Amino acid sequence: MEQIPSTEHSHLKDAAASHIEAPALDRGLAVLEALDARPEGMSLSEISRAIGSPKNSTSRLLQTLTARGYVERDEATMVIRLTGKLLRLGKPRVGRHSLVECALEAMRSLRDAVGETVQLGVPVGDEGVIIEQVESTQAVRICAEIGLRFPLYNNAPGKVLLAFQPPKSSEQAIRRLKLKRFTSRTITDKTALRKESERVLKLGYGTDWGEADEGIHCVAAPVFDRPDHLLAVVWASSVAGRMPKGRFAAVAVEVMRAARAIERRLRA
Repeated sequence: MEQIPSTEHSHLKDAAASHIEAPALDRGLAVLEALDARPEGMSLSEISRAIGSPKNSTSRLLQTLTARGYVERDEATMVIRLTGKLLRLGKPRVGRHSLVECALEAMRSLRDAVGETVQLGVPVGDEGVIIEQVESTQAVRICAEIGLRFPLYNNAPGKVLLAFQPPKSSEQAIRRLKLKRFTSRTITDKTALRKESERVLKLGYGTDWGEADEGIHCVAAPVFDRPDHLLAVVWASSVAGRMPKGRFAAVAVEVMRAARAIERRLRA
């Protein structure tokens, strides 16, 4: 049997010891992972059970995470959720380029061109998550929290993230998805979702007309960091009255132009 050199053995022992000697850190990370799995939030009792720690200890961990800005508590419901701080610490990069830094100029230009809020998202498992936003200057406008997650079937950016995956990955995601109805126009049939994905691929952009929320329309386009490799999605969101279905194609031209501009910055 091969013997581990004494120096390596010492390092392994040190690594194991460091794990044992930092139980608070271990539990803190467990809290973040538990909340990440439940984007709708959890109560103190639920978190305590999930990480196998007493409520008093869990409460102290949450106080620290709240003070550092990683979690927040809804004072009305007492539900605890992740903030977007972890996303700000680990924003996607391509080589030495930050995705957000490369996207902001194009996002502002798109906002000015269409007059609506522009958002940037990335895939996370079978969801997407918003990592940046440039708000419309309209008095009534769409806005969302950084870190908000969205499904892959009832909104324009989600459809793009689904459709532009490799075909095998897209099909596997469709099989896993649970298609919950949000409005009368939500796609709840997987055959219909496959057809919609084919349409998005053919057009080069995705749309939704009140499929996630009544009265909110979106147009989205994919952002690639290299040929055929989806990195992110950029989209414009508007109240339905300012972005009717008849305007989707014109908005799509501007959204796709912004996506190509982001790609050029990433590859510069």
